[in-house]
Amino acid sequence: MAGTGEAADRSADPGGYGIGRTVLSIGAPEFPKALMRTVSRLAAVDHCMVFWFPDDRTAHCLMTAGAIGSGPNLGDAYAGHFHCADPNKDSLLGGPRAAAPIVLPSFERRMYRRDYLKLFFEDAGIVDKFATAVWHNGGCFYANFYRLSRSGPFTAAQSARLAHAAPPLAAAIARHFERAAPAPQQADIAPLLRTLFAAAPFAVLTAREREVCTKILLGFSSEAIAAHLAISPHSVLTYRRRAYERLGISSQNELFAMVIRALAGAPHGRPVASPSTIN
Repeated sequence: MAGTGEAADRSADPGGYGIGRTVLSIGAPEFPKALMRTVSRLAAVDHCMVFWFPDDRTAHCLMTAGAIGSGPNLGDAYAGHFHCADPNKDSLLGGPRAAAPIVLPSFERRMYRRDYLKLFFEDAGIVDKFATAVWHNGGCFYANFYRLSRSGPFTAAQSARLAHAAPPLAAAIARHFERAAPAPQQADIAPLLRTLFAAAPFAVLTAREREVCTKILLGFSSEAIAAHLAISPHSVLTYRRRAYERLGISSQNELFAMVIRALAGAPHGRPVASPSTIN
């Protein structure tokens, strides 16, 4: 005889994909697993990430779940800097902020900057994604469902099922994280960065260059770095230029990419995950 949870699941979700079970898990620790089970049944989703935008300048990683081992690092990188380069951001934050969930444009490689595409798709093995978002209580909850190269892109039928399920799933995600994580916290990665910078390839940097690069990775502006280190903004730019030359890079995005790849390759090199992480 089926349990009450299974009966409720069938009643709320006659297609049998587990949406009802996900709704019933709102506010509970098992919500990420319930959500992953649902989207796996819907469309064989390999990984899911959820982000929250309290405004158009700030992002938080609320959840990373599934098969991408470097998911927590990618989530922190996106929230810390790369959300600025997300081509979906205009659709998320540039239009009317209605309560109705929206489905974001289908994944196309030409939409993305080369460095963004390499770090978040090619290096992670992602070949397709489906995204949905909803505004709730002044913030935007943004859910991304990914397929890896081992699974191939979503089929038309799988995309259609995700699009049909997007409204209840987005609403459930917003309600869950409103309850479970009303004030999400970014992982404190400063100690990890100090350890990382003591090893190759970052060991070639001087102590001051490491300090400047660490502050850059933590989101400090040049002016804030200057004030924190008691040096001039011109000196900050000089140390940054020298550090980039030593590392063989030319931009902040390349610095982020180097660090993410180094963290992904280190057995114990992952920062503490954001509020919900499952593998």
